[in-house]
Amino acid sequence: QVQLVESGGELVQAGGSLRLSCAASGRAFSTTMVGWFRQAPGKEREFVSAINWSGGSAWYGDSVKGRFAISRENAKNTVNLQMNSLKPEDTAVYYCAARYSGGRSSYYSGGSYAYWGQGTQVTVSS
Repeated sequence: QVQLVESGGELVQAGGSLRLSCAASGRAFSTTMVGWFRQAPGKEREFVSAINWSGGSAWYGDSVKGRFAISRENAKNTVNLQMNSLKPEDTAVYYCAARYSGGRSSYYSGGSYAYWGQGTQVTVSS
């Protein structure tokens, strides 16, 4: 089992940058697939990004490609999401999630992740 805690969310102006972190505790974090998802008020949860256990493969949702970058430091049990060129439509609660199984299949599906953090609020003002 793994426990996840997100941090780094805050209010930022459009065009600015933020770095979110997901700190993990528990067994074998280095073997997990980790994803970032977001949910804005009144909207469905949206896939943002995912990274495989080694950090060698990463995927992004269409709305954030070219602006966000995911990375992980297994020695520190941390996954980071660097968010650049932020837009008001990026405003949401951001969640990190982890799973031990499934390979790279359905990395974009929140339902495939067993463990979730409590979320961190990102607000982008225009």
